Amino acid sequence: MTIFTLDHRPLFPSPDEAEPNGLLAVGGDLSEARLLEAYRRGIFPWYSAGQPILWWSPPERAVFLPGDEHIPTRLKRKLRGASFEIRVDTVFAKVMQACAMAKRSGDPGTWITDEMLHAYVALHESGYAHSFETWRNGELVGGLYGLSLGAAFFGESMFSDVDDASKAAFAALCTSCWRHGFHFIDGQVPNENLERLGARVMGRAEFLERLGAALLEPPPQDWRMDA
Repeated sequence: MTIFTLDHRPLFPSPDEAEPNGLLAVGGDLSEARLLEAYRRGIFPWYSAGQPILWWSPPERAVFLPGDEHIPTRLKRKLRGASFEIRVDTVFAKVMQACAMAKRSGDPGTWITDEMLHAYVALHESGYAHSFETWRNGELVGGLYGLSLGAAFFGESMFSDVDDASKAAFAALCTSCWRHGFHFIDGQVPNENLERLGARVMGRAEFLERLGAALLEPPPQDWRMDA
């Protein structure tokens, strides 16, 4: 297969043209128009500092459907006991920066480059990207961020500085998404951690079909937890 080189236009080849590992295209930029077009087509950027921008459409996705999430009883007790406070969209850039600095097993670096940070902060300012934040005693201790289009949420990354803080943010995301009638939460590439949280592995064709239906729905007008 061919790995496509992108030019200045915010256009992509069909996801079906991706390599077996999911790599579809290289190059282009992280403009708002290009990023939104990518996510609408089930494509996302994922690359390291010093690399060109790489665009992916994996043959399998980790997807949470309503009610699929596994929230441990211990965490539910923590949330009921107000050990954590959940906020939405109050410190989006800080959540991204914390995700970039988070240590991950077997991964010596981060794919959240300065270029990615600026691009997704711009999407946040335009109302497309959101952060779910876990606070304790006035301190940010965990969270996640991602994009919302129609009735689909695309999770990007999470971090946790204390036990269960990222899971608390994930539980809050699920509650908010299902309350707003979302069709699914995309976890992108399947891994053991996502599967433990309840993600199911879904082939590209089914994912794109579900995505097409989700994009026909109106987005939420208010992401506040008490809205």
